[in-house]
Amino acid sequence: DHRLRDSVGIMQKLLLCLALAPAAGFLSPAPGATSVARPALADLKEGASNPFPDGWDPAGLADLGTPATLAWFRAAEIKHSRVAMAASVGWIINEAGITFDGDIATGVPFSSLGKGIAAWENVPDAGKLQIILAMGAIETASEFQSPHYMKGGKLGAIPGPFGLKLWDPVSSMSAMPEDVKANKRQMELNNGRLAMIGVASFIAASYVDGSVPALPDTW
Repeated sequence: DHRLRDSVGIMQKLLLCLALAPAAGFLSPAPGATSVARPALADLKEGASNPFPDGWDPAGLADLGTPATLAWFRAAEIKHSRVAMAASVGWIINEAGITFDGDIATGVPFSSLGKGIAAWENVPDAGKLQIILAMGAIETASEFQSPHYMKGGKLGAIPGPFGLKLWDPVSSMSAMPEDVKANKRQMELNNGRLAMIGVASFIAASYVDGSVPALPDTW
């Protein structure tokens, strides 16, 4: 039907974007740097790993713009990775039939929402609005850090009110050696990239039976 054709089109575009997205590491630009020559892709080691040790960027997106542009690409990848990892865990738990106790709204228990895409569709509009506003608040907080991540600020940091941090709030990484931090950042990116592909597969399987052979048609 019309809805199915629209969903397939959306999924095709989403999968194409994921395939072309650069997986090479992007370095944060020095403060105030706007015209500094960009290092070669092979030199951007952090974020690049096997089986593509020199980075995955078939569309040449890493050649666009300035170091600030590359910092924006990396920040976007980190944000999408974190959202996708949370979504993957939540989706799998929901498919297993595990839900919160109580109601999401008056007279609407969490257990009544269903699974997968249906769970989001069944969330009351007021609940959807609250979720979107919360996401917008976190996104806005990440853009107001000083210095900005496109001007040498820390990538992935999300400052909160009253000096609190919304990411690594207890500073568990501050005492770690630099090589350990770099390894954990690489692990986060690799897991996030896999999660982005995983969520795209979950959505595809929800709309088109048999589109993901590894997942059941009831997914």
